[in-house]
Amino acid sequence: MTTRRAVLGAIAVAWLLLGLYGVASYGHNYYVYRGYDPPHDPAHVAGGRLVSSRFYSPALRSWRSYLVYLPPGYSPLRRYPVLYLLHGAPGWPREFVDVADVGVSLDVAVAQNRVRPFLLVMVDGGDGTYTSDTEWANTRRGRYEDLVLDTVRAVDRRWPTLADRADRAIAGNSEGAFGAMNVTLRHLDVFSIVSSWSGYFRADSGGAFAHTTAAQRRAYSPADYVASLAGRLRRLPVHAFLYVGMVDPDRGLSTSFAGQLRAAGADVRYAEYPGRHSWRLWRDEMPRVQAFADRWFRR
Repeated sequence: MTTRRAVLGAIAVAWLLLGLYGVASYGHNYYVYRGYDPPHDPAHVAGGRLVSSRFYSPALRSWRSYLVYLPPGYSPLRRYPVLYLLHGAPGWPREFVDVADVGVSLDVAVAQNRVRPFLLVMVDGGDGTYTSDTEWANTRRGRYEDLVLDTVRAVDRRWPTLADRADRAIAGNSEGAFGAMNVTLRHLDVFSIVSSWSGYFRADSGGAFAHTTAAQRRAYSPADYVASLAGRLRRLPVHAFLYVGMVDPDRGLSTSFAGQLRAAGADVRYAEYPGRHSWRLWRDEMPRVQAFADRWFRR
């Protein structure tokens, strides 16, 4: 009887451990992939290659890293345009690959001759906290706007890029969209193509902008300063693609700013698609973002 109880107890413990493992495994996969399958290319579609690269950032005075996705057929003897991606908060670079399916999307588009090969670079804006709420700005939390520029220089040194503004695009989701628009408009000599996914366009007085002055916040609020760029935008044209979900409660921010940006002289495409402020929307529209960048790369 004692032996039987021991055996039954061991079986019960084993089932409990198996169940806990299953729950933990499901939770981990959902956290990483947000409910999607791990990325994989369709049959007969050649895949690209994801590489992690390190560099020293003078802006943050530390070693940093970024992810670069090399397109199918990549050759170091050929030069490529680059699309840079800024994550939201909380967020991290790998989400673009694991959740937004950016690599598979590019592989399929190249295989179908819908876009020409280009590099994808996912900038790491992590600050050591879970949220990494930096607004991609230069504040007391660190010089994260300058980190983006450091990353561009590091990429140009390491990879065979077309190192000019006409062959650089930048995009991002939510806080990454805010950062992408600011980096573009504040550095028109670096980027000529920008894409905002469910973005916002004014800095508030919380988070990374706590303890800043009104003037400092205006300097990071595209909605406040874009009109002053009309002259520069004529000399340094910008192609912008802004989109937002139809049921995003902040939809009006993108609608209004698209009009301001167009009035200042930028070439603006604005769209609203079914969806919320979510990865489902950003994943579904990834092919459009890549096609837009490819259309305007000068090469």
